[in-house]
Amino acid sequence: MSTPISDRPIKVGVVGLGFMGLTHINAYRKIAGVDVVAVCDAVRQPVNGVLTGIAGNVAGSDTVDLGASVCAYSKIEDLLADDAVDLVDLCLPTPLHVPQTLAALQAGKHVICEKPLARTSAQSRLIVDAAATAKTFFMPAMCMRFWPGWAWLKDLKAAGTHGDILTARFRRVSAPPGWSRDTYFKGGDSGGALFDLHVHDTDFVQYLFGRPTAVFSTGVSRFSGATDHVVTQYMVPGGATVYSEGSWLLASGFAMSYTVMFERATIDYDSARGNAALQVWEEGKEPQVIVPEGPDGYVGELQHLITAIRTGQAPSIVTAQDGLSAVEICEAEERSVQTGQVVTL
Repeated sequence: MSTPISDRPIKVGVVGLGFMGLTHINAYRKIAGVDVVAVCDAVRQPVNGVLTGIAGNVAGSDTVDLGASVCAYSKIEDLLADDAVDLVDLCLPTPLHVPQTLAALQAGKHVICEKPLARTSAQSRLIVDAAATAKTFFMPAMCMRFWPGWAWLKDLKAAGTHGDILTARFRRVSAPPGWSRDTYFKGGDSGGALFDLHVHDTDFVQYLFGRPTAVFSTGVSRFSGATDHVVTQYMVPGGATVYSEGSWLLASGFAMSYTVMFERATIDYDSARGNAALQVWEEGKEPQVIVPEGPDGYVGELQHLITAIRTGQAPSIVTAQDGLSAVEICEAEERSVQTGQVVTL
């Protein structure tokens, strides 16, 4: 149990001022009692407190006014030495996740780190071990566990409203990253679309069904030298037929969807439908549009960690061990693509 911070604003330092760093900064501004007091990036620095020209695969503002009072650092060592910072938010390329997480925990900071936890399970275990002995909290940023429509599906399964899940299909496809290509297109470092994009659905599959016992995957390498398009079937507890597709091969844009067939209903989500994205189909009834309550998954995951820091109770919806497990499953998928064989976990 960590010492609660309940009597003052929680102060955050964001490391990495690319698209995800900007996304997290904007999310913190929607959470009461949180102040972003410091930022750090080796290359990109705010000018008069303003960051501009940041691009990504999710629509949103590419400019943010941090304000004149925010400290801007070019070295993480300087940010970690800042006693004002309670929580370090790491939005960095995957190879930096392990060393900077370990440094931040050693400095006595709470830490949230973007996915994947690391490129390999061996590297990921270093974070799990450090988090287990730290006096502060660590949480991997697995935002789909908090995303409207996905969190709602998890609750629906738990309630048993429509019976058991018979089949589930998840899809997450994007154009190749148009930013930080020097990082993303080095598949040995990034893992390609399998580890960077598809990991979201792999993690949600284990969240919804439990850890798979085996996977069978096929894939294509086009940009990174790693797997840039993957289709995986997961053997899951309970015997449902579960598969997912992840890709950087889309000509343009981004789309995510799922179709889940329960015994008594089909649940269909398609981001292309906008406000009507989530629909419930029951036999003999007109399709029903559902609009889940709550903020987006970025705000949701950060709010969960902030609540943990305030109460002194560790994050429970996603843990360091979950982050490790997601990497282990992705590794199994990568081996399956390479060998053409079913890989057990």
